[in-house]
Amino acid sequence: MEISDYSDYDLIKRILAGNKELFSELVTRYKKLVFNVVYNMIHDKQEVNDMSQEIFIRIYQSLHRYNPQFKFSTWSVKIATNYCLDAMRKKKIDSLPIDEVPDIPSNGDTPEVRYIKKEQSIRIKKAIENLPEKYKIPVILFHQNGLSYEEITKVLNEPMTIVKNRLYRARLMLREELSGLRKEEIS
Repeated sequence: MEISDYSDYDLIKRILAGNKELFSELVTRYKKLVFNVVYNMIHDKQEVNDMSQEIFIRIYQSLHRYNPQFKFSTWSVKIATNYCLDAMRKKKIDSLPIDEVPDIPSNGDTPEVRYIKKEQSIRIKKAIENLPEKYKIPVILFHQNGLSYEEITKVLNEPMTIVKNRLYRARLMLREELSGLRKEEIS
């Protein structure tokens, strides 16, 4: 049986039994997910690698506490989210500078259309950054990292009603913020 054929839980059991080199398989499986969580929360390309490595160290050190009742991906996202929240509180990391916002694929758009899309993307990111933390985190997990409501409840240790309510309120705040920007542009 190949290493890639093992389930996450089988790998974890083998790692905890002393086969520590198998942890690299878990890193390979989940590094993209962890990197995305970190980047979507921190927006600092230089910090992503360092923070992701620290997160994998925490995951490794916490393997004995993993509960196989939950998906390993959800458990990893929870550790990554908590680590990022701690880092944000400690450093008060600023939002992404405008010149570092990745370009949106053009699909044959004119320069004007690409510019407008880029400006809209910047406004949306800034609006998300300005949300209170309890609303920002569910938005990032749901819309940018693609987690389901159920996965978010496990990551945040909040009931489904709270998660849905916070996403709903966050969307209302974003709509209000973004529609307010459009009104300012017109006047």
